[in-house]
Amino acid sequence: MGSEAAWGRMPFHFWSVTAFVVGCVTGSFLNVCIHRLPRGESIVSPPSHCPHCGRRIPWHLNLPLISWLALRGHCAWCRAPISPRYFVVELITGLAFLGVWLRFGAADPAAAAVWAVFLAGLIAATFIDVEHFIIPDRITLGGAAAGFLFSFFVPAVQGTSSSVEAMTRSLVGAAAGAGSLYLVLRGGKLLFGRKRLRFEAPLWILFGRRGLHLPEESAAYEDLLYRGNDRIRAPEAQVELEDRCLLRAEVRAGLKGKEVRELPSFPQGGSEASSASAGREEALFALRLRLEEGPLIWARCKELILPREVMGLGDVKFLAAIGAFTGWQGALFAIMASALIGSAAGLAAVALGRRQWSAQIPYGPYLAAAAALWIFAGPQIAARWLGM
Repeated sequence: MGSEAAWGRMPFHFWSVTAFVVGCVTGSFLNVCIHRLPRGESIVSPPSHCPHCGRRIPWHLNLPLISWLALRGHCAWCRAPISPRYFVVELITGLAFLGVWLRFGAADPAAAAVWAVFLAGLIAATFIDVEHFIIPDRITLGGAAAGFLFSFFVPAVQGTSSSVEAMTRSLVGAAAGAGSLYLVLRGGKLLFGRKRLRFEAPLWILFGRRGLHLPEESAAYEDLLYRGNDRIRAPEAQVELEDRCLLRAEVRAGLKGKEVRELPSFPQGGSEASSASAGREEALFALRLRLEEGPLIWARCKELILPREVMGLGDVKFLAAIGAFTGWQGALFAIMASALIGSAAGLAAVALGRRQWSAQIPYGPYLAAAAALWIFAGPQIAARWLGM
């Protein structure tokens, strides 16, 4: 398959043009995945349609790149604007397929095809993560399985001619990628897993049945609590319930429920230690509820502690997929290079006076960029890096 006899019947750059066209068509399909996967919709049915008016898009108005330009980014029927993302994804995917063909096509067309599929997954994951701050399991876990299978059929992607050795390298790469990033996640959670909000004056905060409500914003519990040890805390607050008022209490909310615990009041001039000792002898009020149960809990406090995610488990599974394609070297390179890319992006945002941009971009796109870099020049960069 990779011999000149098989591929030499047509000029090399005929296949270059073919790779670009196939990439653009694949990009059109990726746009469907980017729109539908986060919504839990089928990527097969219904056929392509306008997201505004619902009209089905015929094939002659669904040509990659051309249709968006010809219609000037609008629906042919309702004239509603169509996001430039559709054009950008098609163009990037076409250029990605062209790039891997130029890089690997002459030596090993099968490896070029595998890397093209891998890059398509990276592109879909990037745009979904940017828009929705998630990477679906169908991309991460499905990508890990695909990397394992491709390594068996095209062992050259793992730098070997043995299918068994290629599968072993793929499994080690997936384990090394997921394991390494999970350790980073857990360490980051221990060091930076809490965010303290301090207020100049005490604020009334409502611990409701479905979420937390501050004077100017609200957040659902499901958006704040992910793990069993995540807690929302008002460590010292005046608490009002339906049937009583507590002058000094702690309020906690976790996945297992809400808790109000009355704290001992320290008398004027008394020591905190002696008061705490006396408080242990008192029958202090305590209330435990499931999250969705009442009564409502109002807490007036100057400090609120929220759980904070350094990164999500989706990034861990995403790196497992990257490692399944690139081996453990590519997975570790992706961790280190993504940190550098993210730092550079953050510095650029600060230099441009757009600091908020860096907070709006999740970690997945940096991992994807680092993985793409590994495909084209990673081993050479790593060798130079280690040599230095």
